[in-house]
Amino acid sequence: MRRIALLTALAVVATAGSAAAQSDFRSCLAGLRSTVGAGISAQTWTSATQSLEPDMKVLDFLNDQPEFKTPIWDYLAALVDEERVADGKAMLRQWSSALATAESRYGVDRHTIVAVWGVESDFGRAIGKRPLVQSLATLSCYGRRQAYFRTELNATLKILDRGDVDPSHLTGSWAGAFGHTQFMPSTFLRLAVDLDGDGRRDVVDSVPDALGSTANYLDKAGWMSGQTWGFEVRLPSGFDASVAGRTKKRPFSSWAGLGVRRVGGGALPGEGTAGLLLPAGAQGPAFLVTKNFDAIYAYNAAESYALAIAHLSDRLRGAGPFATPWPTNDRGLSRAERREVQALLNRRGYDVGQPDGAIGTKTRQAIADWQARNGVERTGRASGSVLDGLRAGR
Repeated sequence: MRRIALLTALAVVATAGSAAAQSDFRSCLAGLRSTVGAGISAQTWTSATQSLEPDMKVLDFLNDQPEFKTPIWDYLAALVDEERVADGKAMLRQWSSALATAESRYGVDRHTIVAVWGVESDFGRAIGKRPLVQSLATLSCYGRRQAYFRTELNATLKILDRGDVDPSHLTGSWAGAFGHTQFMPSTFLRLAVDLDGDGRRDVVDSVPDALGSTANYLDKAGWMSGQTWGFEVRLPSGFDASVAGRTKKRPFSSWAGLGVRRVGGGALPGEGTAGLLLPAGAQGPAFLVTKNFDAIYAYNAAESYALAIAHLSDRLRGAGPFATPWPTNDRGLSRAERREVQALLNRRGYDVGQPDGAIGTKTRQAIADWQARNGVERTGRASGSVLDGLRAGR
């Protein structure tokens, strides 16, 4: 009886807390009407907010500080695997007409456009399921960076007001990125284009609009038509790595004078400048990167992200993997291999959910436990040694 009474009391408290949060949320929305709702029709505001409830889960994502840092060889192995290369080549064929238009209009090559699409949403398979208005309204009322999210909420409401995207399809990530190539709402307002000519800029239900908008973004970010993003190089013995850095650009002739050589033996370009990128230090793959790499970097300010898109674009052109191996004795895994790890863990009694290749908390915890049982360091990392051990029946 005491347990039932305790559970009843907890339920009453939870209900009261939920009601208080809802009341506070409604009060916040009312206060935002004159600011976030500026320039938005009364009909759009009412339709978007009248039945809205906060999604407090997005605050967990906002405040999450993951302890697990992904090594770049893991990051690249999953993002640029044979599966994604094959899918990308299929997309190049399927959307060749739209890509030709985007190339002609914005000067960005189709391989790079499709590579962004592949990395951002796996060619539309992972565009996000959270309603943008709900997520951004919650983040506008609670937590950190409320001013930023209020700007994005205003932009989202303007998209609805203009009728560009079906309201029921306006879903995305917890932070508001949406569509095939994951535009933030304010970026959409600035740079989305109507490539298919139907009078609407729709990066959710129109693949041509999404591809054209991505090309326009890269063009505005400084893409130089007809030029490469960069290429892999070899460094001479004893090379001074202090000169490396994406932004430390110098003429190709200067790099040649330092003994830097293109992988495969080709000469460096005679004109132009580049920075030296060493994503895993001087012992790993090295790259000379141009302003086009910087344009990719602008899409999402992380060098590993930009390198994934650049490398995928090369693979779509027919190039192979990097010539220089990553400085690790425990290789990264493709998504197919990650799914195999998850399936093998499930067979051993762990519950990591349906194998999907996404390494989350459950999978890392299961791996760490398996490692401890097998007398190896608990890292929780899905790696080649883990897969080999599971395959061997350990």
